[in-house]
Amino acid sequence: MNDETQPPDLRVRTKAFALRIIKMFGQLPKSEVARVVGKQVLRSGTSVGANYREAYRARSKAEFVAKMGDCLRELEETSYWLELLVESGSVTAKKLASLLQETDELTAIFTTIVKRTKASA
Repeated sequence: MNDETQPPDLRVRTKAFALRIIKMFGQLPKSEVARVVGKQVLRSGTSVGANYREAYRARSKAEFVAKMGDCLRELEETSYWLELLVESGSVTAKKLASLLQETDELTAIFTTIVKRTKASA
């Protein structure tokens, strides 16, 4: 379903996001809370790019929209776990600010793509 509604750099950008999540996980404190929550954000944050790659190769608009919905759900979950890392005191807000910002930006991009795709159906 690759068309003009998709910025061509999203495969690269979502992979870079996943790598940032992986690096953040590796730097978490060794506390039980940080590790449990960290594993959750590791799973959801790295799956955004995988789901996007599936969407990128979708065979229909409906399949594309469904996979993009998966991306949005994983981004929302990632945001939740990042917030919990901060609010539990495991990591400072400053350390996660740029990851949270990227989560918000990707969410806005994917939301726009889904809306435009649905409107062109």
